[in-house]
Amino acid sequence: MVSSEQRRKQLAREKYLRQQQRRAEARRKARIRNAAVAVGLVLVLAAGGAYAASGGLGGGSEDGKDGKDAKDTAADAQPTPSKAPDPCEKPAKGKASTQQWKEEPKVTIDESATYTMTLETTCGEIGIEMDAAKAPHTVNSFHFLAGKGFFDHSPCHRLTTTGIHVLQCGDPTGQGNGGPGYTIPDENLKDPRVKDGTYPRGTVAMANTGQKDSGGSQFFLVYKDSKLPNSYTPFGTVSEAGMKVLDKIAEAGAGGPRGQTPNATVVIDKATVTAS
Repeated sequence: MVSSEQRRKQLAREKYLRQQQRRAEARRKARIRNAAVAVGLVLVLAAGGAYAASGGLGGGSEDGKDGKDAKDTAADAQPTPSKAPDPCEKPAKGKASTQQWKEEPKVTIDESATYTMTLETTCGEIGIEMDAAKAPHTVNSFHFLAGKGFFDHSPCHRLTTTGIHVLQCGDPTGQGNGGPGYTIPDENLKDPRVKDGTYPRGTVAMANTGQKDSGGSQFFLVYKDSKLPNSYTPFGTVSEAGMKVLDKIAEAGAGGPRGQTPNATVVIDKATVTAS
């Protein structure tokens, strides 16, 4: 027969074992929770690293290239935001476009002709000679969009001053994630100018999401030789006079939370594309 003392000791032993089991289970759950947090942190850091590597050259939701949105360089490193006088004029009155299209426009340009895009900006006129023979889909898209007034009253939303040196434009929303609703194929990626991984000063190229054939309407103008993968369609060259305007914008620097908002109020008042 079990005495009351023996029963008391048995109950105490069972209680102790239950406590040990609960503590072991709590430690196991804590390990699982901590591991999940660690994995989540790794994923966040990896995503941030991928964005930094892309230089943010996303092309919007079609993205960003530019953005993207952007697999490139450490252009998205966070420089100390700078302050500089605004060298540009006030934008012309008008609203940015909200137009969208479901499909890329049919290619109707003359690929043997010389096409010039003129950006009348608040900082001055930027002329761009476009290569219709090597990038017909891209030039045709710009010819179409400019004709629809898609770029009018749109800001150039991004200026990079670390890693790569570009001014990014072409998103009417000014947020870096907008586009025309359609995408165009990559072109001219074997151009001798960019085959060594350098986009030279004066180059104009398409932003994209980092995926194949994901360009939309966002593009970037290179104001200083920049190391980038040759995955961004080079389709134009800035004129000498246009480079002076681009230099003025770059010299004003960038600020904002990520140090990549142009200090200059760069707005495309009017964009036109003409053939000769």
